[in-house]
Amino acid sequence: MTPSSGPDAAPTEEDPLAATLSEGIGGPVGTRAGRHPWWTPLRVLLALCAVVVALGMLQKAPCYSDTWTDTDARYTQMCYSDLPYLYTGRALVERAWPYSGDAELRERYPEVMEYPVGISYWAWGTALVAQGLTGWADLDERQAADPGSLFGDPEVQREIRAFVIVNALGFALLSLLAVWLLARTHPRRPWDALWFALSPALLLTGLVNWDLLAVVLVAGALWAWSTGRPVLTGVLIGLGTATKLYPLFLLGAVLVICLRQRLWRHLALVGVSAAVAWLAANLPALLTGYEQWRVFWSFNSERGADLGSLWLVAAQAGDVALEPSTINTASLLFFAGWCAAVFALGMLAPQTPRLAQLGFLLVAGFLLVNKVYSPQYVLWLLPLAVLARPRLRDQIVWQAGEIFYFACVWWYLGGLLDDGGGGAAGFYWVAIVVRVAAELYLVGLVARDVWRPRHDPVRRTQPVHESPVSRGLQH
Repeated sequence: MTPSSGPDAAPTEEDPLAATLSEGIGGPVGTRAGRHPWWTPLRVLLALCAVVVALGMLQKAPCYSDTWTDTDARYTQMCYSDLPYLYTGRALVERAWPYSGDAELRERYPEVMEYPVGISYWAWGTALVAQGLTGWADLDERQAADPGSLFGDPEVQREIRAFVIVNALGFALLSLLAVWLLARTHPRRPWDALWFALSPALLLTGLVNWDLLAVVLVAGALWAWSTGRPVLTGVLIGLGTATKLYPLFLLGAVLVICLRQRLWRHLALVGVSAAVAWLAANLPALLTGYEQWRVFWSFNSERGADLGSLWLVAAQAGDVALEPSTINTASLLFFAGWCAAVFALGMLAPQTPRLAQLGFLLVAGFLLVNKVYSPQYVLWLLPLAVLARPRLRDQIVWQAGEIFYFACVWWYLGGLLDDGGGGAAGFYWVAIVVRVAAELYLVGLVARDVWRPRHDPVRRTQPVHESPVSRGLQH
């Protein structure tokens, strides 16, 4: 029996920690174990993910019950979300197109959506759905009111709750789709998606912002590449980049694989299709409001050291003022060096690395030097991490660091980590360093797996061919 035709690799068979933990429920799966006629691995994964997503909604219940008006509870109970505040703060409450240049609208709402177009389109569309479900409010009355007063309006609060529910249900479907895609990326290893489906990071951060839109596109790109669809891979990377910038870095991973295997046609197909998809997604915004479209790019270049970044630790702990231009230059140089190191690692490795491994290393490097690390940014790494290093112990170590940071950032914003003298919150700096250390721990293991493929759990059970034929593109 060949590896590709054998049974699915179960976590209790090849993951030491999973096998140990299974002793309390009967031990690892046996060689004569049968399969349930209906509960396939994929259905189990989807059911578990549905439970986690539901718990994630429940975790936001304290804030939902008072429509995020209790400024203390959103931090002390860690149920903060950007969605309700941006609903009124970015003119979604008035059903305004995010890229409208209308002078009167911009006078009332000078701040526009500071996200790539994919998120702006989704937010606008879900705002329309929420208002449709709540009865289409009279816009004339709202346009006559002070925008700052709308958040407290009872009718608007009803819409905000509907807006959050519509988005939460959409995120639930996206999470299930991501699990489906990840479970099918490696045919014999559907259970690798378990670490995504049961992720505490998914539970805690899925509703903070719209990052799950990009996550599912990254998961789709990993699946498309594994099934030999370079055009679809490029399209999904392009759409992902139009939603969040970081999926762009997957092109670097594709470049390494194609150079090693001399897949020039596939490299061109991925690159061209990604560019076309990105441009097609951006065209409506470019044609209707170029100035509003470019805010995302200027906003990120002009911001200084922000939450969760090592730059913030350096600025606060060292009591120095770091100019945005200085951070921009230093971050760019560091990330360029990091990309060069990942490129060298990928090209010199004994075997062609997998797409998830290279993608994880590149995105992790970007996050390590980014000027801000919002709590939900852990989702960027999640689909890449669970396929790059599908080991329970390593996922626990990494996500434990992320959970620790998740709690500390809200307590920091709520003023709970300030010292008795009202000075800086050194414990928050510790939380940032712990998160970075946990991320570097996983980076080190993935880099080792690339350099010494015998340590890679996937290669032990999933054939990874060097040829572009058949499933050769699964790298």
